[in-house]
Amino acid sequence: MNRTVYSIDGKEKGSIELDDTVFGLPVNDDVIWYAINNELANKRLGTASTKGRGEIHGSNAKPYKQKGTGRARRGDKKSPIMVGGGTVFGPKPRDFSYSIPKKAKRLALKTILSLKIQSDNLKIVEDFSVETRKTKDLAGILKNFGEAERTVIILKDDDNRIKRAGANIPWLSFLSYNRLRAHDLFYGRRVLLLESAAKNLNAFYGASGPQLDSVQPDGEPVTQEVAE
Repeated sequence: MNRTVYSIDGKEKGSIELDDTVFGLPVNDDVIWYAINNELANKRLGTASTKGRGEIHGSNAKPYKQKGTGRARRGDKKSPIMVGGGTVFGPKPRDFSYSIPKKAKRLALKTILSLKIQSDNLKIVEDFSVETRKTKDLAGILKNFGEAERTVIILKDDDNRIKRAGANIPWLSFLSYNRLRAHDLFYGRRVLLLESAAKNLNAFYGASGPQLDSVQPDGEPVTQEVAE
């Protein structure tokens, strides 16, 4: 498919050919849900912890004798029915992370890109950087593409200058073309794809892209440069 390339002023500059196997797929809601939930699970710390009655500090003595008081039988103060006692079946530190098939992760990223193209929420912008590393300069560029809303910029590499400029913009996030995240990409209301990153996506996720052997165990593609 052929898409318009915009200048940093928000005006049409030219066009670029996008690979239909990356940007022209039908939307697959199931695989998107699968990938996003996998990312959220992998981000969970799993540090919630409670103490059982055996871990509570205190005496093992009964508060009063078993019989003769007319009161109910009572164990020590570490009993779960006592205030300050142990917790029954409470959470313990655990690992929530799990892996999904590599093909599913790649398909999810491609179908999200296709969804953004179909909903006209993805614009291809000429390559640019922020030499001054100032937030106001980057904010001026973003203003040419609409009001302030959750925005994702897909870069061709780790450009520390533009990332530094956008660090103080709470609704802006950055992704590299070979380190995409399904959650950020899906929930971004506006996606700005740099022209070089678009070419790299064509090669990286297209039919002629790298084999699945070059994908990490967590489903993320291995970082590598693609010849333009």
